[in-house]
This record gives sequence, structure tokens and C-alpha cells, in this order.
Amino acid sequence: MTTPHESAIKSADRVLPHPPRRLPLLGDILDLHVTESSQWAMRDAQRYGTMFERNVLGTRVTYVSGPEEVAAVNDEKVWTRMLGVPLRDLRSVAGDGLFTAHNSEPSWAAAHAILAPAFTQSSMRRYHDSMIAKTALCIDYWTAAGPDAWLNIPADTNKLTLEIIGDVAFGHSFQSFDDVAPHELIVRISRMLKYINRAAYSHPALEATVFRRARNQHRDDTAEARGLVDDIVRARRVDSTAGRGDLLDLMLSTADPATGERLADDNIRNQILTFLVAGQETSAGVLAFALHFLSLRPDMVERMRAEFADVCPTGDLQFEDVGRLRYTRRVVDETLRLWPVAPGYFRKARQDTRVAGHPFEKGEWVFVVLLQLHRHADWGQNSDEFDPDRFERGRVPRNLADLYKPFGTGMRACIGRQFAYHEIVVALAMVVRVFDLTPDPGYTLQVEETITLKPRGLRLQVSPR
Repeated sequence: MTTPHESAIKSADRVLPHPPRRLPLLGDILDLHVTESSQWAMRDAQRYGTMFERNVLGTRVTYVSGPEEVAAVNDEKVWTRMLGVPLRDLRSVAGDGLFTAHNSEPSWAAAHAILAPAFTQSSMRRYHDSMIAKTALCIDYWTAAGPDAWLNIPADTNKLTLEIIGDVAFGHSFQSFDDVAPHELIVRISRMLKYINRAAYSHPALEATVFRRARNQHRDDTAEARGLVDDIVRARRVDSTAGRGDLLDLMLSTADPATGERLADDNIRNQILTFLVAGQETSAGVLAFALHFLSLRPDMVERMRAEFADVCPTGDLQFEDVGRLRYTRRVVDETLRLWPVAPGYFRKARQDTRVAGHPFEKGEWVFVVLLQLHRHADWGQNSDEFDPDRFERGRVPRNLADLYKPFGTGMRACIGRQFAYHEIVVALAMVVRVFDLTPDPGYTLQVEETITLKPRGLRLQVSPR
């Protein structure tokens, strides 16, 4: 447990397990895996325990993954959120958006106050019909492809969530299902995230030489994405009648209740880019992982269909029905447990303190390894297995609040949690009601890290029932 100031705090006294091949000056650089850093952190936590460290070129990085340690660093009185690598570099794209703003930036508090009411459970009623309509487009797209087609599931779930957030956030259709190829914006966002994930651990000299071409492409992608959003905001300002009470209307017309000021155009653009990067990518990843697991478990698909038939006997999924799809919700929860698409977060000490008896000085930081926290022994002996029923009321661990953090923690936890749950439950329920899912027999799940997580190379066949 955290006990601040019980004795003189000196981080030099902190001795933690670490990789065995530590080198003079270079530290644990041989154990640094920049393209799959979160998955390696999980594996190292399994080797070295719930608290370990790496030392990279003199910088100490502490990893925590046990419920007691995570509960300690989640204490808002003693610890606070920190923008760590690579999220810090995501500011090159989304600036002071809700996901990437520093706690001290007033624009974060203003945007949060203005947008928070739009992401409550009750607000989902306004977005429900759009989610239904866009999922129907995806279903039509898959039906037209035919039962023999191998579908690129991560690419198609990206198309679906892009259409939903584009419609709900700023009344725009990217016409993603009009073409087999991903929309240009999806290509650019995916490329930006891959670049940031890798370059965050690089050196400016390397980026200016070895990776110069990729760096220049990233700058071009960022400029194009920002330009597209700026055009949308300008068009709405010219034609204010074009809005339908969407998130863009809210940001343009609502003042911060604390200051009476409205959001600046550049901050509005950053919020929209945040929705596109953080909201669209994450929901798409959850959908793709869930469809992978369901393709392997027809028995679970049948339970979802039976639930749908019971809740929606007419076949029409109404807003009030979504909360009654409890097994489908457990499928989503279990997907987020095994593969939280935002796989960890950083915390920084507000003051000298201790975690599990180990000293931390004010300003030091840790990384919470959600991939391992969500596989902790408190989940049971089969914590690596996909089992939605572990979220049944009688089976959830007593310390669930300390074991399950797929949306982060504290005041900076994901504002779009209810939105994500609603759109994912809607999409999964509609898809499995219509299609049988056939997995690629030669496929083994591989996870791609581009700040968020998604299945790499996942293909499925879908056959109308």
C-alpha cells in the first residue's frame, strides 16, 4: 500500500527485479522491444513479478501489474496521469484534445465540461439510430462480398467505426463501404499511429536520416488529416443549419460553464481528431478481437442469438433493448479484459511516496501493464482463456475495481466509455444475428501495436444464416 513520508524517500534505494542482461551505461536496451512494447511488458511481468523495472540509457521505467500496486498508483491524492511515450508524441496529431492534453491545460477542462454530457448513457439515445444504420451498411457490404470471400476484419471494423463517429461527431459520411480499399483518412491515421508508436523510442538524428522518408510521410499525413477536419469545421460555421445537434454543433455553440468562453477552432479540430484516432481506432479493435473469439466459439454465438431473439422478438433492436443484451455485453467486457485496446497508462507521483514498500520520489512515474493486470491470478486459473461468463454477477472478483481498467482511471478516464459500449454491443448483436462466422483454419492470433491494439491479419468468412 502507499504510505507517503513514512521515512526519507530516496528512489536510489529502490531495488526491483529487471531483465538479466543489463549493460553498463546502456542498461536494459537489449530487452527493449519498440514495436510490441506492451506485449513484452506483459511477458516480463510474468517473469519478474507485479513490479519490475527497465533502465534504458539511464532512464528508469517501472512497470506495475498487480491489483495492490495498481490501486496504489491510481490514488489520485498521491499520483496523477502522465502523458508518456508514445502518447506524448500523439500531440503532433491531436494537440490538446481530450486524450492528449496535459492536466494543466485549461482547454482540457473546458472541452471536458462541454462534451461530457454528450457521452452519458442517456445521450446514447441520440446516436442509436446512426449506429444501427451504419452497422446495416457493413452487413450489406459483407453480404455483397459473398460467403466465399475472406474479409479483412480489422479494415472493415475500422470502416464501420469511422462511419459511426463521422456521422455522430460532425454529420459527415466518408462513404467507406463504397470501395473495397480503406478510406484515405483511415490509411493516413493508421500510418500516423504506426509511425508514432515506433518513432517515440527513436532519436531525432535517426528520424532525420534513416527514417527521413517515413518522418516526411508522417508530417504530410498529419497536415492532410488536419486540413480535412478544418474544412469540415469551416463548412459548418458557414452553414449552421447543416448540423443536427451533433458533437460539432455542441462544440461550436456551447460555452464552458466555468469561464463562459467557447472552444477555439484549433481545439475543436483537435477534439475531432481525438475522436477519429482514439474513439474510432479503439472501438474497431474491440470489434475485431470480439469477432475473432466468436468465430472460434459457435456456442457463444448461439447464446447471443438466443438472447437477441428473447430481447427483440420483432428483430428490431431498439435503444432500450441494448442494456438488456447482458450476455453480449459480457462478451465485450471479456474481450476488453484479454485485449484492452489501450493496453496501459502512465502515472506520475505528486509527492514522495511508497508503493509496495518501494520508494518513489515526487515526479517519478510508472507504467500500468493492463495486459497483465487483466490476467492476474485473481481472475482465476484460466485467466488466459476467453470466458464471458466470468463477468456474471456471482463470478466477478471481489476486487474488480482494481483488476479491470480498460478505460483508464481517475478524472482522465475515457470520456467515451458509454458510447463505445453501445456501438460495440449494437454491432456485435446485429452481425451475429445475420451471419455465421468461419475462421481461417491456419490463423493464430497475432496482435499489432499502433498505440492501440488490433488483430494482425485477421480474416473471416461470413455466411448469411
